[in-house]
Order: sequence, then structure tokens, then C-alpha cells
Amino acid sequence: MKLTFLGPLYARPGPYACAYLDTSRDVEEPDSAIDRRRRHVHEELAAQGADVASTGTVARVLGADEDIPGRHGQAVFAARGHLALVEELPHPPERETATFTTVPDAMPLARQHAPDIPYVAVAVHRAHDPEDVPVDVWEIGVQSGRWPVARLAPGPVDRRTVPYDQWPRAAAEVAAGLAAAADGGEAETIVLCGPPRMTTALAGRLPRRLSGRVTRVAKDADRAEEWPEPPGRAILEADLARVFDGRLAALDQQRLERFRSCRARGEGCVDGLADTLDALRRGEVEALFVTDPPEPRPPLYVGVTPRQVGLSAEEVFAQGVDSCWQESAPDAALIRVAVGTGADLVVVARNRLALADGVGALLR
Repeated sequence: MKLTFLGPLYARPGPYACAYLDTSRDVEEPDSAIDRRRRHVHEELAAQGADVASTGTVARVLGADEDIPGRHGQAVFAARGHLALVEELPHPPERETATFTTVPDAMPLARQHAPDIPYVAVAVHRAHDPEDVPVDVWEIGVQSGRWPVARLAPGPVDRRTVPYDQWPRAAAEVAAGLAAAADGGEAETIVLCGPPRMTTALAGRLPRRLSGRVTRVAKDADRAEEWPEPPGRAILEADLARVFDGRLAALDQQRLERFRSCRARGEGCVDGLADTLDALRRGEVEALFVTDPPEPRPPLYVGVTPRQVGLSAEEVFAQGVDSCWQESAPDAALIRVAVGTGADLVVVARNRLALADGVGALLR
């Protein structure tokens, strides 16, 4: 997974006021609940010595995502009164936090972007107002996205209605668009949902080279009131969650296999916090691996620049710097040096890859 979306966060000098908050709107009186959390964040940041301007910036942004329905969260970072980064979270954060710190902890945010799979979803169902539309007319919805961020930031839905007797021609047109999206890198997975007779016809018109990318989901065509999902959410969201559960993006799956092969040969990768930090400092890491769920790690020592990081102050001083400090959130330092050295991130289930300290790296 690329980490370029975190670049703007580190473009501003710190310190940073940071907050992870549950901003779900599927609860009773959501505005009141979010307002209570917002006040708590404001108090926590002020108690930690955050400047008034940054605290106010964070508080103003938290909960402003009121147009997003359902369960979700927010990550907000401000520095010296300026908004450094705000991102919607596909799920509420595991822990709601408010911190004033020199190195912002962007790892929980990055984890929520994983596995970052580009896909196209196609929903086919009977047009669901028989009084206005003949029952032999079908609706097709096509939407591209990256999972799981697409839960909250789905692309536009291309919708069309097609009489059943014109379905072969429409299926060919949709298939051509899907092939173009796949060949352009916009879809490594194509999810087709609808009655088997419809999705079979559509899948049959895709180029043979894409057969391995297609996942079909059967659904009752006469219960269209249950799907697609409401505005603001990805179509077929629940189905996509099942399809992508436990998956890695194709490139990350290849990297996982390379990591296993390299570890068996004893070259090309490192395992454990100490060796991973050493490789990151030298800019040798192609992909940083972290396990899910995360494992506890000791505090790290950091300096002003991303590569100034180590398990001890001596390791940082050895780089020729005059000062450093202990960073209590080690993942904050890990993600900063990964972004700063152009490394990608792979979040892998602990039962699929055992790593000392829950961290490792595939080398360039």
C-alpha cells in the first residue's frame, strides 16, 4: 500500500494536535454524542499543553463529516493552528485518542487504509417501482473504488436501465468498460452481484484474461429495496466486506510471498524491530510489514528528521545529531520514517506471517 496520502501531514513542522474520534451517526442523538467527544478532545489537548489555535482547529473539524451516514470515524491533525490532515476512517477507531506530540501517530490511520484493493462493483437488479417501470426492466449500477476507504468515499455510480430483451447488448457494453478499468489498474477485482443468469451473461463477455479477477455474488433480484446501499456509502458494501475479508492487494500478496522466500534464503528481508529500523534508516526498505492485530513495541528515540530513529539515544546520536527525545508511540516513528524514505506498507494478519516484534521489511 502506498503511503503518499500521508505526505501532507509531514509537510508542516510540529508539534501536532492529533485526534482519533468515533463520529458514527447510527446512534441516538449523534450530534450530542459527537459534541461530548469533541469537548473531551478539546480538554485533553489543552491539558497536554497544546496551543489554542491548534486545539481550536481540531475541534472545529471533528464531527463536520455529518453528511456521511453509518458507522465511521475521523483522524484529524493540526500544527500551529493549521490543519495538516483530516481523513475519514472506514471504522470507528479502536481507541479514541487526543495527543499533543512532536511526531504524529499516523499508523492507526494507515492501518484503516489497508488492504487498499482497487475494485469495480456491478449491481444488477430489477427496477424496483413496477408502477412506473415495467417489471422486465433491469437497473445496472457500476462503481469503482478502493477498499476499504470506498466505504465512505465511493466513486460515482454509473446507472442505467435496460429492458431484459436488450440485456446481451448492454452486458457487452458494461463488460468493455470493466475490461478497460482492469487494464488501467483501476480494478484488480471485479465484483458482480445479481441474479446468476444476469451475472453469468456479463462475466461471459469479459476477456478470458480477466476470469481470475471476477467474484460473483448472488442476490434476490426482487428484493431491490435492500440494495444498493444509501447515498454516501459504497454499493454492495456488506458484500464487498465479505469478499475482501482477509485479502491483500495483489502487489502486497506478491510481496508477502517474496518475503517468505527471502526469509527462507536468509537474504533480501529483515525481521524484528532492531533490524527493520536499521534498514529504514539506510533507506533500503521497499515495504514495511506490520502485523494485525498490532503487537506492543518499546518506545523509540527520534530526532528532527524521519531517519533519525533508534532503540536508544545512542543510536540516534551515532548519526551525528546533537539532540533527540523518546517517542512513547513507536509506531508514530515507524510510519514517519517509512513515508520519509518512500517505503510502502503491508498490513498482514499475524496468523499469516509471524514477525518478531510484529514488524519486518522487504528490502529493495
